[in-house]
Amino acid sequence: MKKLLLLIFIIPHIVLSQDDLLDELESNIQEDDYVTATFKGLKIVNFESTKLVNKKNLFFIVAHRFGSVENGIDDFFGLDRAVTQLKFIYGITDGLNVGIARSSFQKTYGGHIKYRIIKQKKNGFPFTIVGYNLLTINTGLEEEQLPNLEFSDRLSYVSQVLISRKFSKRLSLELAPSYLHESFVRFDDQDNSQFIVGMGGRYKLTKRFSLNLDYGVHLNRSNSSAFKNPLSIGFDIETGGHVFQIHFTNAQPMFENGFLGQASGDWGDGNFFFGFNLSRVFDL
Repeated sequence: MKKLLLLIFIIPHIVLSQDDLLDELESNIQEDDYVTATFKGLKIVNFESTKLVNKKNLFFIVAHRFGSVENGIDDFFGLDRAVTQLKFIYGITDGLNVGIARSSFQKTYGGHIKYRIIKQKKNGFPFTIVGYNLLTINTGLEEEQLPNLEFSDRLSYVSQVLISRKFSKRLSLELAPSYLHESFVRFDDQDNSQFIVGMGGRYKLTKRFSLNLDYGVHLNRSNSSAFKNPLSIGFDIETGGHVFQIHFTNAQPMFENGFLGQASGDWGDGNFFFGFNLSRVFDL
């Protein structure tokens, strides 16, 4: 564990010699006086941020969540039990994105749409508001174990309103009221329709390094549920061509329906997951 933590804190110093993507983004002075660069990553940690992909840009994102670190060296601090997600996001316009993804967690496929409603403006409207809608298909459910399983049982839906404000060059915060509908739930007294209030933020520590945190409060979780509220902490590290995110979280799933409703780790027991998001942008 000491070697893993040492590696995490060495990475920022290694990338200091690379071009600064952040400076390039922040050097774009907007004549319309809109606030820019509220978040550098498309996600804070697990929760979506209010950042969108620019028009005609294609983002390719590789995300990993390793197994729980609680077993230590026995499974190499969770690296032997990794979950992977591959995602493509395309900017139809500067304010409208579409994306598709596949995760090895429950062999889930997903498609989403993300759209900006209004932008924060200096000496004007104080927030950026973005809508986010996701549809997922859980292909990991086995008909042999669930004989009455129908295709509709595999579907989950998520709708979110993302409300952010950049308070200074260093601090940005976000509120994310969320609605989750799971067609198949694992506990008899769990409502299919679930409500979560997400919150998160980013604090810029150095020119290329920021501390990120997000948390979700589940408002109508079943009393018999073994799942927890998702709590994640991470770092954005900016390199020459992308923003590299590393983090620790108590939720191994990466789709919203997964981490909002099925966070299985418990920080108090040392049961959490190490992971990272790596993105690359292509100008089409």
